[in-house]
Amino acid sequence: MQKLRTVVIGVGYMGRFHAEKFAASADAELVAVVDADAERAKAIAAALGCGFESDYRKLLAKVDGRIDAACVAVPTEHHHTVVRDCLEAGVHVLVEKPLSRTLEEADELLGLARARGLVLQVGHLQRFNPAFQALAAQGGQPLFIDIERLAPFKSRATDVDVVLDLMIHDLDLVLALAKAPVEQISASGFRVLTESIDIANARIEFADGCIASVSASRVSQSPVRKLRVFRHDGYVSADLQEQRLRHVRRDPAGGATGILESEQAFARADELQVQARGFFQAVRGRTAPLVTGEQGRQALALALQVGRLIEERQARHGA
Repeated sequence: MQKLRTVVIGVGYMGRFHAEKFAASADAELVAVVDADAERAKAIAAALGCGFESDYRKLLAKVDGRIDAACVAVPTEHHHTVVRDCLEAGVHVLVEKPLSRTLEEADELLGLARARGLVLQVGHLQRFNPAFQALAAQGGQPLFIDIERLAPFKSRATDVDVVLDLMIHDLDLVLALAKAPVEQISASGFRVLTESIDIANARIEFADGCIASVSASRVSQSPVRKLRVFRHDGYVSADLQEQRLRHVRRDPAGGATGILESEQAFARADELQVQARGFFQAVRGRTAPLVTGEQGRQALALALQVGRLIEERQARHGA
């Protein structure tokens, strides 16, 4: 089977990792990497054995050596323009989250992808975490979802606040678990080391009574990625960093303590590699990817609403 001809546009911190996975894939040929910093693009291209450009439009304009698929990992402010240009050129796209800056931009991209029959996948990476996939497969109505994501400060990605930088990942997970419509949201957040919101919490109430508490910080000392889901018969605690689950249930036999506890560990998965493989499979089969553009829009809509509520609260308190 002929390999898909691919490019990675934007090879900063995340883009370089994407390029490495694309270059190592048996399903794809990494034709080139692209970055506005030509020296960076040249160095990464030399390491991966592919071509390089400083302007992605030169690759899209080539009549021969057509590009089949692209990964877009440029700063968020450029997502709309770059993804739109790729789709208009007939190129399938995997775009880093968030899908775009606004819902209007997102809707234009979704319309383009639908009209041209192209795959538009959004890089919500934790959907490919084996611990989360096992948790989601259990089904059942959640009563309460508690997610905590803490990260040490990095100067990258400070073009957006912590809601669009980190929390949006977990908002996507919440929407995947609690399938009922959102009824009410409250949120708070604070600026700590940047001019944008660096730490935030959102409380989301769903139409079926489920409540989710989502916390995110990019100014913490140690990375934490924890998820707890409570149901009528017990709860599951997921350590997404270590990719394992802990189950606590009522013991139907009574038992000494009245509860049963168990742990479930998973073979360490490279989520970025699994995501790339899923993207290539969707492109080949013209099927829906695990995280569709529509789902990326839903997560964006919720993140923008959380961000708006935080800003309104800051304005009320003169922050």
